[in-house]
Formats: sequence, structure tokens, C-alpha cells
Amino acid sequence: MNIKAKNIKNRITGLLSAMILLYTSSCDYLSIDRYFEEMTQIDSVFTRKTLVEQYIAGAAGNLPNEGNLWTNSPNPFQGASDENFTSWNDDRHAAIKFLRDEITQFNTYFNNYSNYYEGIRKANIVLERIGEVPDISDMERRDYMGRCYFLRGYYIFLLLQQYGPVPLVPDEPFEMSRPVTEMSLERATYDECITYICDNMQKASEYLPEKREASADMNMPDRYVPLAVMSRALLYAASPWYNGNTFYADWKRTGDGAYFINQNPDNTKWGKAAVAAKQLIDTKVYELYTARRESTTPPLPEGQDASYYRNFPDGAEGIDHFRSYSYIFNGEVPRTLNSEVIYSCTPARVGDSPMWIATPSGMGGGNGLNLTQDVVDAFYMKDGRDINESSTDYPYPGPDEIYLAIGENDQTFSGYTLKNTAAQMYNNREMRFYATIGFSECFWPGSSYTSGTDVNNQKNVTVTYYADGNAGANANFNVDYNHSGYTCKKYIHAEDQLKATVRTKSYPIFRYAEILLNYAEALNELEQNYTDSEKGITVAARDAGEILNAFNQIRFRAGLPGLTSLPGRDEMRRLIKRERQIEFVCEGRRYHDIRRWGDAYEAYNKPVRGMNISAKKNNRQLFYTPTTYPNDPMAYRSFSYKHYFYPIPKSSLNKNPKLVQNPGWN
Repeated sequence: MNIKAKNIKNRITGLLSAMILLYTSSCDYLSIDRYFEEMTQIDSVFTRKTLVEQYIAGAAGNLPNEGNLWTNSPNPFQGASDENFTSWNDDRHAAIKFLRDEITQFNTYFNNYSNYYEGIRKANIVLERIGEVPDISDMERRDYMGRCYFLRGYYIFLLLQQYGPVPLVPDEPFEMSRPVTEMSLERATYDECITYICDNMQKASEYLPEKREASADMNMPDRYVPLAVMSRALLYAASPWYNGNTFYADWKRTGDGAYFINQNPDNTKWGKAAVAAKQLIDTKVYELYTARRESTTPPLPEGQDASYYRNFPDGAEGIDHFRSYSYIFNGEVPRTLNSEVIYSCTPARVGDSPMWIATPSGMGGGNGLNLTQDVVDAFYMKDGRDINESSTDYPYPGPDEIYLAIGENDQTFSGYTLKNTAAQMYNNREMRFYATIGFSECFWPGSSYTSGTDVNNQKNVTVTYYADGNAGANANFNVDYNHSGYTCKKYIHAEDQLKATVRTKSYPIFRYAEILLNYAEALNELEQNYTDSEKGITVAARDAGEILNAFNQIRFRAGLPGLTSLPGRDEMRRLIKRERQIEFVCEGRRYHDIRRWGDAYEAYNKPVRGMNISAKKNNRQLFYTPTTYPNDPMAYRSFSYKHYFYPIPKSSLNKNPKLVQNPGWN
């Protein structure tokens, strides 16, 4: 063994002794020799820039494809949301097992624990050895370091979202003289994890370039992406479930007795969250995406406050509200031209994509996604009223009328067709409803399909979910059917036809709408003015102008009237929760929102409702009667307080004697 190799082995052996317990998931990794062999090979990596680039790409390769929301998803966040359930309980759709309480610490479903730590290990190696690379410029070195700081922080954030507080591995190796038992690590507290995330994201933001060229690099972070991560992380940390929640009063660290979840509410955390959002807002780099008003754009409802009729962003005029929302997701606008998307990934185009599971089988889809009636009912009427408080101008029909067809001619607006056969309960709804929800009698253009010989030509189809409708189970796959009468059209373009061609999509992991609502929520909860002296930013408690400006931009973009004055804190909180529910439906955000608010137990333990899919077309009234599904195993839910966190895999617990399981999973 040469002298250089010996030095490498001496430098890493102590670190590996501790990290083995955290990073590994199989017995093969329990060998120092294997790690040494790997590190000896890695030694050559840092002799050339191109090899370092490849290694960093490998470190980023442990990131999940967050755009695979339901099928072969890397995490349970969307599939186990209260918004939906899938038509299958299988390995490809394992999130439903979490809804049904079939997940245990012994399962391998969504076992991201060791995988994410492996990504951290690789990032740490680069940060430790980046100074050895001879053929890179200072600017390139800073970029590589920024990417690795981002990866370290983001992997811990992903772990925190799924598992709650986790161990924080040291940046530097342990001294070799220390016993392995001393190098085993306990979990950090929730707040310590947040601090670690923000420290790494702050460094990443300082090192990363301001923007990247329009290429594959669009999926790499620039200096603004870490700011978005901090905004989300700090908002979660300020929220009641993680900020003074006495439910976890008995959950403590063994070594020093520190609470994993702090027991004293700290309102200044809302100030930190507000500053993080404002820091990104003040860059003025991002704005809500809007499409210009066209001749087919429907007029705004009459009779609203004069401010409503100003041009966007001061009002709702001058834009097309359907296109402004739908184009963010459906591939109409390239990622490089979307001013709202801060960070994105490219989901699989067919079998794992959001399109496949939501699309009817006749059009090449899986026909296996079911949205709930609660999701549908959350959307406002077009004048911004709740369906239970609708106006005479845009009334929501009574229970004896909701099933009746809209009648007269089909309605066409903004490139969307609302069939006259659709039920009146779907008439006069806000534009985000039509951009998101697929319902019975919904029109699917599928205009890329051109075959003239297929007798089942699935182009310009009005999809129906009646028992005798045209979106029933395939004869060869009798479990592939919709259970609730609703699916998600959010990620589907009018031209998409899975039997022909589909548009390339970018899934927005972070978008500017979230930053605005983060800001509004944090300011609403803030009780005293807060100053971040390092950033030079001061935010005012319940600053009406700032809250309304941020909140109303979301409303105006959707074509809804904004608020003209700031309601009380409780009412504003309710409105923000509702706006987040609608704006981010089927984006993976709801899973985390109802947990951080402490609303999950109530949300999940309500009966699942939808349309009565056992009714035939000639009995529309029965079909359109909201129904619960007590005998449908796919609609069954079981939620207890242990489900606020995912169980840490038993294999990881076995490798780290100081690691304790999440509450309720023992």
C-alpha cells in the first residue's frame, strides 16, 4: 500500500466507524475494507474536474424524483394525503398502505433513511477534498461547494419531513481513538435539524451561481433555491405541531434530556419564517406566472370591490386565469420561461408520471386515481364564495338539483370545454377547479391521437364514471377503475394522449406562490415585530398591507376577489389554510400542512366521500349523491398520532444503538 493510500485510510477510518451505523442498509456495508476500497477509487476522482462533476451528480442521484407523485413514488407524501387514494394496494402504490396502517418499521416501503445519509456522505467527501482538484477555477469550486452544501441541507430536510428529528452527522471525522459506542449518534432535536438545514442552505446560497443556463442544469439549484428551502423549513418549525407541542412531552433525548420537540412555544419563529420568505420576495427574481387575457377569457364577475378590476397583480384584470394556473403544470410553457417555478424536476413520462394514473384507460392511462369530495368542495365559486354560501348570481345548486345537467350549449373558455351534460354542481366554479379536477362528463381532448382505424378512438372524449360509463375497468384489468368519480387533470395537457404523444413536463418542487402564502401565514401569526440583524430585514406583526398583498396575488391570479381588509387572526388563518388546500392540491404539500398545523387526525378520520359510482347513467341523481364508501377497502383509512411521522426502519435502528423509534411505532 503506498503512503498516500495509507494516509487516506487513516483519515477516513474513524469517520466510517461512526457513519456505518447511520449510512448503511445492508450487511455488505459493514466492512471498513469495502469502504476503503471505495475511497481509494475516490482518491482518483479528485484529480480531475470532470470526475468531480460526475461524483457530485452521483451524490445528487440519491435525491428522490418528487414528480412521481403516486406510482413508484419515492415518498408517501401525495399518495398518503387526505386528498386522494389509489385504486390499487400494491408495491407500486404503497402510500395507500400508510393510509390503511399497513406500514411497519419492518417494511421496506419508502425506506429512504440510509439512502439520504449516503447522499450526505458523498457531499461531505467533496467538501472535505475539493481543495485537491487542480483543474478547476475558483468560480467552479464555489459552485461545487454550493451544490454540496445544498445536498447536505436538503437531505436532512427530506429526512425531517418523513421521519422527524434525525441524527446530524459531523462534517469532520471523529478521532480514531474514540470508541465506536461513543461515535454512535442520538437524534438531534427538531430545532437543531432546522438550524443545520438553514446553515447549509445559507452557505449554499452564498456559493451557488445566480442563475444557470437553459439546459439540463435547470434541475440544479441556483442561489435562490436554498432560500426557498429555508422558507418552507422555517415555516414548518414555527407551526404548532413542532413549536411547543406538549403531546411530545415524554419524548426526550437520553444523553441530555433535551426534548425532541420543544415544549415552549416561541412566536419569534414566525418572524424567522417571515424573514426567509421576504428575503426571496425582495430579490424580485420570481413572480406568479400569468398568461395574457385573450378573446376566449371569460369576463370577471360583476359587483365586486373596485380594486378587483385593476390589472394584475393589483387586481384580477388583464390575465387569463385558467391558462395562468394550468400552464404552470401541463407543459404548455417550458420550464425556462416559467417565472414562478423556483426549483423543479422532470417526472417520468409514462408509467410513473402523474398523467398515467389519472388518465382513463382508453386513452392509455391507469384510470386509478381517486380524489375525494372534500377536495372538490374546497374550490370556490367563480365569485369567491364558498359553495355553502353562494350568491344568487352564481348559485351552487341545492341537493335536489346538483345532478341536473347544465343544459343549453357547451361552454368554452380559455381553451377549456365545459359540456352541457355536466352536472350543475360543476357550473360557475373558479378556474383552478377546471384546471385541476376531472369529473364525470368532463371533456378530454386528447388531441394528439390521430388513428383513424382504432374503433375505440379516444380523442375528444367526454369521460363518464357511471357504472355503465366509458371509463370503467378494462376487461383485462378489472381493478383499473375510478372509485370516487374524480381524478386530477392538473398535469395533463389538452394534447396529451398516452397512446400517442405527451408534452414534456417539469414538476415544480418549489414555486413562488408558496413563498407568498408562507409570508402571509407567518406575518398573520407573528405577535411582535421581528428583526433579523444579519439580513437587515424587519417584519411587522400582522402587517395588513403585506399580508393582503401576498394573499391577494394568489386570489387575483385565480380570478377571485381579494380581501379588502385584514380579518382577525383566526379568520385569516382559516382563509390561508383554505387557499393552500386549493392552490397546492395534488402537489404533495397537503400531507405536510395538515401535520404541521396539527389538523391531521381530524382530516384523516372523516369518512371518505365521492360520487356513487355504482349508479348507472340513467340514474344521474343517485350517481351525483355524495356517498361514503364503508365497504371499499381502497377508501379505508386508519390514522392515529403515530402517523404524524413515518417509522424509522428497524434495520437502521439495529445499526445505531442510540437511535430511538418514533412515538407509537414500537
